[in-house]
Amino acid sequence: MNRIRLPMFARAGRQGGGAAGVFVTLLLVLGLVVLGGWLVLRDTRTPDAPGESRSPIATLADAPDAPDPIEPLTTLPRLDAAAPYQPQGDIIDVDISEYAGYAGLVIANGGLAPNPDSFFARNYGFQVRLTLAEEEGWSKLNNGRVAASVTTADVLAVLGRQFDVVVPAQIAFSRGADQVVVDAGITSVNQLKGKTLAASQFNESEFFIRYLASEAGVPVKVLRDLDAKPAANELGLVFYEDAFVACDAYEAELATRAPRLQGCVGWSPRTEEVVAASGNAAKVLVSNRNLLIVADLLLVNKGFAQAKPEWVKGLVHGLLEGNRQVRDEPARHLATIGRAFEWSEEETRAELARVHLSNLPENRAFFSGQIDAAGSFQGIYQSSVLAYGNLVRNPADPARFVDTTHLDALDKSGEFSTQTIAIAPIRTSTGAISLEGDALLSRDIRFFFEPNSAVLDKASQENLKYLDTVQNFLQVSPGSIVLLRGHVDDARRAEFEKQGGAQLVRSMALKAMELSRQRAEAVRAALLERHPRLDANRIELVGRGWEEPAGSDSDLNRRVEVQWFTLE
Repeated sequence: MNRIRLPMFARAGRQGGGAAGVFVTLLLVLGLVVLGGWLVLRDTRTPDAPGESRSPIATLADAPDAPDPIEPLTTLPRLDAAAPYQPQGDIIDVDISEYAGYAGLVIANGGLAPNPDSFFARNYGFQVRLTLAEEEGWSKLNNGRVAASVTTADVLAVLGRQFDVVVPAQIAFSRGADQVVVDAGITSVNQLKGKTLAASQFNESEFFIRYLASEAGVPVKVLRDLDAKPAANELGLVFYEDAFVACDAYEAELATRAPRLQGCVGWSPRTEEVVAASGNAAKVLVSNRNLLIVADLLLVNKGFAQAKPEWVKGLVHGLLEGNRQVRDEPARHLATIGRAFEWSEEETRAELARVHLSNLPENRAFFSGQIDAAGSFQGIYQSSVLAYGNLVRNPADPARFVDTTHLDALDKSGEFSTQTIAIAPIRTSTGAISLEGDALLSRDIRFFFEPNSAVLDKASQENLKYLDTVQNFLQVSPGSIVLLRGHVDDARRAEFEKQGGAQLVRSMALKAMELSRQRAEAVRAALLERHPRLDANRIELVGRGWEEPAGSDSDLNRRVEVQWFTLE
């Protein structure tokens, strides 16, 4: 604490002078006391971490109270017992949420209400009641209270065998609706070590941050309250009842003198609102605009699907037709979509820009694993199992959920034969990635080479796994670039200096630099051989020799660092 030193005339006892002089003196003393109090408050703040910025000081009266976290589940959610859905007459119930990814279903139905003139009624003889349901409706679907619903691919890994549903189609990819907001000084996922983020449990927001942390090699620690702390190498997650409340909590903490949260994971527009209100203290670290791992699926009650396969085909057909119409002529359908979700025309345009409505060939590639510019069903499912760790102890086979019968039949019909896979990166105004900036994340991988050479050991199963890891970075994020930074061990540096002094050290440093680049080149060559459809221009490399050791461990220093740069 700084001690406030008052001027001599203010502390030396009463001096001669008139009333005006005494009044002025009192005002000066009062002003200095106020100044001293402000300095004391300022200096008792918890100092910011190096490179991190915080919002201006708010008094406790100004700072809103942060909402309380919920008690995190330590086991997977349990669903109501499985039962078949029984339609009442020719009307079936389908739950959706307020999200532009479901615009195709709205257009095929002509709105939310059952419609005798809908695509479903005219072509398949049944009507659909679309209901906006924001709560998690997995039990409703499992228990037969609705015929169909929607969720993201990661949820299936969490719910597993108890979820008695069929997945006949992919609806869309989220393209920017999901975002990670963090303190302004945080530049990569790797820098989230030792930090705590607010999130919501068992939905795409939790999967989104768990996926990124897993790829960066950062363990996740679930915390029960804001006073708990993760270890220095862990990312802490505190859960709230939904993603918007998680963002509310972070915004409230930003206004305090000692914030206990360093970010939140949520959805647009709440995430952008937090950043806008932060006074440059917060920023969007990453969105899924060009990171296509949040895939929306159509889920159908299994008992209903078995009893009414033609109606399920009608749902799939109508979904694809509605997606086609919105993709081809979005302006024509703005009014219908806006009425369904109670959005203005401007809001509808903005929300549609945050999704990619999937067509038939994209659906078939998604389920077959042959999609090159987005996550596949199997890839997202397996990533979910890995991201959730011990919570998913006995994962179900992802194949148990998928039934592409209706997609295959529509493909044979030729109705969508002119469609092609058209998933492209959403570029900024510059249209390029600057490798001078910060990578979204980096990961050290120890590829195995033949001794003292740049020849990759192609018989190593670890090498093959690592090559697939690099390929996955490029696959799930269109337009992204991987930089391979080659490194070698510096264990003999002292020996070289003893043998030949600084000149020999410089000479060997240059050779180490060249060897490390050759090893990075060998990784790129092996990667393109194993995955020939990859664009070689998206794989860059540099040799760093022994200039960037990871520590004193020689084995760890013989590595290739994979840096992943994504478009934002």
